[in-house]
Amino acid sequence: MPSTSFRIPWKPLLTTVLLSLPAAGQVQANDDRAMQEALQAARAHDWQAIDQAAVNDHVLAGYVAYHRLKARLPGASPDEVRAFIAQHADSPLAEWLRGQAISAYGEAGRYSSLLAVADGEPSGTERQCHYYAALLGTDPATAAEGGRALWRVGHSQPDACDPLFNTLRARGEIGPEQIWERLTLAWQADKPGLVGYLGRQLGDDWTGARAALDRLDDDLSIIARLPTCIGPDCRGTGALFAAAMHDYTRADTAAALSAWRRLAPQLVIDDVHRDAIEHDLAFYSLVREIHHHRDWVDGVLPRLDDPELTELRIRVTLADRDWPGVLAWANRLPAEDAGDARWQYWQARAHEQLGDDTAAQAAYGRAASQRSFFAFAAADRLGQPYALNRADTAIDEASRREIAASPVVRRTEALLRIGEPGLASSEWYSAAARGTSDRAMAMADYAARRGWPARLVQTTIAAQLWDALEWRFPEAYRSDFLRWGEVNDVDPYLLMGIARRESAYNPEALSPAGARGLMQLMPGTARQVSQRLGLADPGPYGVLDPAINIRLGSAYIGEMLERYRGNRLAATAAYNAGPSRVDRWLRHAPEQFDLFVESIPFRETRNYVQAVLAYRVIFESLAKGGNGGGVSMLTPAERQGRYDGSLLARN
Repeated sequence: MPSTSFRIPWKPLLTTVLLSLPAAGQVQANDDRAMQEALQAARAHDWQAIDQAAVNDHVLAGYVAYHRLKARLPGASPDEVRAFIAQHADSPLAEWLRGQAISAYGEAGRYSSLLAVADGEPSGTERQCHYYAALLGTDPATAAEGGRALWRVGHSQPDACDPLFNTLRARGEIGPEQIWERLTLAWQADKPGLVGYLGRQLGDDWTGARAALDRLDDDLSIIARLPTCIGPDCRGTGALFAAAMHDYTRADTAAALSAWRRLAPQLVIDDVHRDAIEHDLAFYSLVREIHHHRDWVDGVLPRLDDPELTELRIRVTLADRDWPGVLAWANRLPAEDAGDARWQYWQARAHEQLGDDTAAQAAYGRAASQRSFFAFAAADRLGQPYALNRADTAIDEASRREIAASPVVRRTEALLRIGEPGLASSEWYSAAARGTSDRAMAMADYAARRGWPARLVQTTIAAQLWDALEWRFPEAYRSDFLRWGEVNDVDPYLLMGIARRESAYNPEALSPAGARGLMQLMPGTARQVSQRLGLADPGPYGVLDPAINIRLGSAYIGEMLERYRGNRLAATAAYNAGPSRVDRWLRHAPEQFDLFVESIPFRETRNYVQAVLAYRVIFESLAKGGNGGGVSMLTPAERQGRYDGSLLARN
């Protein structure tokens, strides 16, 4: 029997399919254009310009609804606000509207409506003042506690706080003692207008207290000659002496401590003020190396029981090479701090210096099991590979399909399509922070596959995926780092480490100080480096281009490396703090690399150097398949060389 064959008209079918693809894309483009126009109109409250039917089914319809409801506040009912919050609970829109409602209801005095939509204390001073004003009628004790905390500042508060403060003053919850304390905080903050205003709120029985503060304006050193009882029933003593000692300690720590040692036994003040005074004195005595008061500092530290002061005391013992002191003070750290690689490393060094090799090896081992600068330094001491402690970042296909279809991804993609990257990031990071670990990992995987390095890194931060190294340290901009590293004779993994620390791989990062782009170049630095390279000034926006930013940043760190004979620790410190400071530090440095890093006086720079060098280890290890073997954090010269003035290429 002959076979029957069927001829499929494939050409017309293919034509139909191909024609349908751009049509589908055109539909989405039209929908997005309608949403973009609707959102712009909603922001301008131009409701007539919105084609509501065209955006009702759009994934971003909630954004237009947000602006409609926001515009109706405080007229919109709490039920409407709560319904919106419930409907958009998986979007930042929910909390944005809650905050707007709290502000609007608070300004209108609709306190029951405010409490109906609030979810505990809101963020922001104005909203907090509205919130506690709303509680005055239903929970006066909580309102008073929150209101006094908002009052207790040395600067003016927003007008929104006036109803709360006025009611608390009328009820006696804020009285002369609280007014005096705020006055001393304003004096400490150098706010003479507020000092004068508050002074006029005090009665004649505070005249002597105000006179004592006036005397301190002229000469802080008279503090030891002031009366030890300030204000009625001595109720102003603690606030005055805390404010005065705050300024005196910073102006002349040695003299302030001498005065305090005479005053302290005579003063009857509360522990809050006494602890604040003695914390400052201990901190500045250690930082400024006032040796003749060291016994007093060592006596007060156990009572203050402050981990930061204890860490500072350990750093001082390291500067003094007081190895028994290192062990003694390290034993005072809280358990969670003492186990950190940094302090395990220094305990190992101390044991080593004191001849206890067994204890040293054990402490080095505990440090080397972690992933940080001092963990890697400990591994070098033991001659073993670095422990990267990588987590598995594999995501199954079902999870990938699920996250791709999720509302947060669809909204993020849509916001990017209509030119709203800021809103897209808000959607993304909000979801990453509140989701489960599995969901955050799926989001990170999606960001990685989409080529979103900044969003990828921030996802790992928001979700605390600290061991997901491939995502925390992506391969983005690799060709530029390799190219300009080679041109400028700079370790490309160092460049990656700097960019990762500076901007978290966000090419549009802007710092409060004005630094810009991946490697956070100041516009002036970018201009100067460009001139030295014979290039045009890229300007404040051109420097945001990743290729330009990496080129100029690599040239600048290259100059720092040349300045410090190729030493990456010193060059990295200079990239952060400036070369003039590093020159000065090196002239008084303790010679060994680990002690030099620990001796850097700026916490930011000290942490920065450690992070960048640890990050470069991770980048290089990942480039080699995720194996830390064969990777060295420091060169032999960096590990064994002297950290002093001889490191400067120009002495």
